[in-house]
Amino acid sequence: MVLSANLIAMVVQAQSAKLGIATGRNLAELCRERFSRRTSIGLWLQAELVAMACDIAEVVGAALGLNLLFGIPLFPAGLIAGAGAFAILALQQKGFRRLEAGITVLVGVVVVAFLYELIDSEPQASEIGKHLFVPGFAGTESILLATGIIGATVMPHVIYLHSALTQKRIVGRNDAEKKKILRFEKVDVVIALSIAGVVNLSMMIVAAALFHSSGLTGVDTIEGAYEGFQSLVSDRAAAIFGIALLASGFASSSVGTMAGQVVMQGFIRRRIPLFIRRAITLAPALFVLAIGLNPTDALVGSQVVLSFGIPFALVPLLMIASKREVMGDLVNPRWLSVVAGILAGLIIALNVFLLEQVFFG
Repeated sequence: MVLSANLIAMVVQAQSAKLGIATGRNLAELCRERFSRRTSIGLWLQAELVAMACDIAEVVGAALGLNLLFGIPLFPAGLIAGAGAFAILALQQKGFRRLEAGITVLVGVVVVAFLYELIDSEPQASEIGKHLFVPGFAGTESILLATGIIGATVMPHVIYLHSALTQKRIVGRNDAEKKKILRFEKVDVVIALSIAGVVNLSMMIVAAALFHSSGLTGVDTIEGAYEGFQSLVSDRAAAIFGIALLASGFASSSVGTMAGQVVMQGFIRRRIPLFIRRAITLAPALFVLAIGLNPTDALVGSQVVLSFGIPFALVPLLMIASKREVMGDLVNPRWLSVVAGILAGLIIALNVFLLEQVFFG
């Protein structure tokens, strides 16, 4: 599922980037122009909820990292995580390149940490190869996790954001220049999502090689994973896991806020100060921590919400990308529209199947 989700995300994010390059506008702006007012408002409200769901995952994840590393209670840790997110967003005030550099450093910490854990767990290469291509499900809970993996990888709010990031950074003066920019952007998408895929695969492989093979088949929380590293490997390995969790939360903390700005500006032509928006999106995450919900359940649930949000961004994207009057020479060829439509159909089918299992299974 991790491999499949990454391949789907590569196709989807490349489509989003192409939209911004071809039109000079982002997906939210084009939705407002081409759909009815009622549809646009519905898509806007749904996208705002998705951005908040993303924020729950990032803030709760960072709070868990602080809790595990330093013993800070979850709610105060959430406040600290929120403050860290404000600091990261402050880098944007000094230029987008500085924000990118800060996020890159944090992502580098996550990659190094999980590669260390992967090497330390000594997994079986033959089993890794087998399960990269042979899926296995075991009841409704595994479907829930699979849905969450897709939501956390494809990320519907990033579909809106990616179209905005490419629309004005380097503007092609003609179709030939736009095609050249798109080629570079595709390479960027593949590299970025390959790195994300390596991290996600490392987490899954470490869990199987270290915990399952040692008989710890009941590890189903992040806290349990941390304790598992302590008991099976060392305190150092557990600390590295906690640092990776903290860095991951901080690295992703600004994404939901930035996506929310794009969505609001595009759909309703309104913009609020970035820090006020950050405070608003931070509130649901702090509420989750304040009422004492299980952090791991909150994380998984927020990722499932992201999966249910994918069709509401992906279907409009594919509809618009197939219009030559909008895309020009960068219009999707028919075969690509068919492939992307099949991927969207599979995601919708998985979401519907999960609902059926939860309510009627």
